[in-house]
Amino acid sequence: MRLASFTRPDGTRSYGTAEGDHILDAGAVLSKKYEDLKSVLAAGAVAELAGVGEPVALDEVTFLPPVPNPEKILCIGLNYLPHILESGRPHPEYPSIFTRYPSSIVGHGVPIERPKASREFDYEGELAFVIGKDGRHISEDAAWDHIAGYSCFNEGSIRDYQNHTTQFWPGKSFERSGSMGPWIVTPDEVGDIREQTLTTRVNGNVEQNAPISDLAIGIPEIIAYASTVLTLRAGDVIVTGTPGGVGRYRTPQLFLEPGMDVEVEISKVGVLRNEVIDETSKP
Repeated sequence: MRLASFTRPDGTRSYGTAEGDHILDAGAVLSKKYEDLKSVLAAGAVAELAGVGEPVALDEVTFLPPVPNPEKILCIGLNYLPHILESGRPHPEYPSIFTRYPSSIVGHGVPIERPKASREFDYEGELAFVIGKDGRHISEDAAWDHIAGYSCFNEGSIRDYQNHTTQFWPGKSFERSGSMGPWIVTPDEVGDIREQTLTTRVNGNVEQNAPISDLAIGIPEIIAYASTVLTLRAGDVIVTGTPGGVGRYRTPQLFLEPGMDVEVEISKVGVLRNEVIDETSKP
């Protein structure tokens, strides 16, 4: 299934399953039982969404991040060999983990924002996965059982702020600078995610292209390591890193400007698309 969260034409939030050119509005039927998609995941009730709800055309809804309210978003830095090489850093022995916040992420089709504070707004196409079952001290062998599904992620990065210190947080946390979606695709539809390919396009030009199998530290290792530190909760988002080809390390450099268009595509998962605008005055 393709699990999505969205805003209806009347402005209310809901969730459901995407099928073809429409979404089945399961939230309209199940909201008293499950408030949102995170509640569905926490209850282990994804199967209850199948075929539930009236269809709403995709072009009539506004996509939210698939889990709009995760307890945590954990991001892995420097996790593809070409990106490690272009950034001049050593091969990681352990995952380099930093956090983002829900306010920094928008959904598919919603503009991402270049902040007023910088002109070094970069793209990073990435694979994200969503935790479907709580766990602590999860073994690598058991890790796949804790995944609810996969999604596309654009980790919009403000490079000068990222490099002010050795801590990545400032450059990864500007509001509405990144995106996720359009949906979460369940593992039964994707198969082995390591056999899929990630492609990032800016204004239609391919800037990143790599197999997911190029991850330096794989998904089971990430889950095992992170769950040693803290309990992973259903709805948590883990973002696995970007391949080579980011704008900062190109010659000439390529930074995002208003009017540009960024697409992150992962085979068997989908295409995440966002236009770039300048930062708005939203609170």
